[in-house]
Amino acid sequence: MTNHVVVALDSFKGSLSARRATAAVARGLRRHSTAPVVHEHPVADGGDGTLDALAGAGFTSVPVSSTDPLGRPVQAAYASRDGVAVVELAAASGLDLVADVPSTPRRAAESSTYGTGRLIAAALDAGHRTVVVGLGGSATSDGGSGLLAALGARLFDAGGTELDATTSPLAAVRAVDVTGLHAGLTGPDRVELVVACDVDNPLLGAHGAAAVYGPQKGADTAAVAELDAALARWADLLHAATGVDAAPLPGAGAAGGSGFALFTLGASARRGIDLVLELTGLEQRLTGARLVVTGEGRLDHQTLRGKAPAGVAAAARRAGATVVAAAGSCALDRAELAAAGFARAFTLTDLEPDTTRCHEQAEPLLERLGEDIAAALLADTPHAAAPR
Repeated sequence: MTNHVVVALDSFKGSLSARRATAAVARGLRRHSTAPVVHEHPVADGGDGTLDALAGAGFTSVPVSSTDPLGRPVQAAYASRDGVAVVELAAASGLDLVADVPSTPRRAAESSTYGTGRLIAAALDAGHRTVVVGLGGSATSDGGSGLLAALGARLFDAGGTELDATTSPLAAVRAVDVTGLHAGLTGPDRVELVVACDVDNPLLGAHGAAAVYGPQKGADTAAVAELDAALARWADLLHAATGVDAAPLPGAGAAGGSGFALFTLGASARRGIDLVLELTGLEQRLTGARLVVTGEGRLDHQTLRGKAPAGVAAAARRAGATVVAAAGSCALDRAELAAAGFARAFTLTDLEPDTTRCHEQAEPLLERLGEDIAAALLADTPHAAAPR
């Protein structure tokens, strides 16, 4: 099929999921009398919202009883299809799950990735041969110590007492035993472990997990220094236990050092948006497309650094399609948009200058934006039926 339109939006954080945002623009496009076939293809960049995007590509959500960053029970899930499991770290270890607790140095120090480890373990127990872990939106700075404990590592304090890792054991851990790691992570039949990661920070130092991301999670200057020292000690312990020195690797500092723990287990790294687009089959959907609409809540310079709209735009250009952005607002000028491959940007703030109303009425405004895009760019395209 040729001459179709693909709508592939990321989430509008705090307003709409990727699926709802994509559907809203598609409804507006279809409302135009000359709209061609319109396909909905929600996307994400490997972080928060990835499972939602995968649900539209044939993945099944598998519920798991887990724990949140502070050890409280939480119902989470991973996505499954054809032997591939995708775990979204934010589903069990995300900042949104501790929004009810003040953002303080104590919260930053106590938040654990144990719940994410529970999700990975469930995927391994179910027999998946590839497990993808999307990093992003974490509340944690535990170096993945909780994650490893949930996967069978044993952590001990200075007195030899085994630590409970449902809250972060990082400050107290002085010894680690990895001989009991999940069988799916060891030996010749080990699964393929993949980290979806869009940052290149190492674990330690001025560009590391504590210094760069700790303040976002409640750590003040003193807490950042304490976390960095504890992460350095943890890195030495894990290096000695496994023989793998993953601390300097690009991406080791992602999600509070969760990248470090996963790299120590032998994980490979992929750019999040590239991996999600591959898993959702966007390249095939773009074949023969005339127009591609992509976007997110705000287009800015972070968008250009590997976020979903930039990845979609690059793929659409390779397919020879015109690309436009649909966003809440846009901080990029015309030259920057053009350099990233966008012919135009349509924004909610063009329709409604009040940003609060844009946030509250994002769905109907996105429908109107879809109508405007159709009127501007599809007026000469014959109408066709519009499957989902």
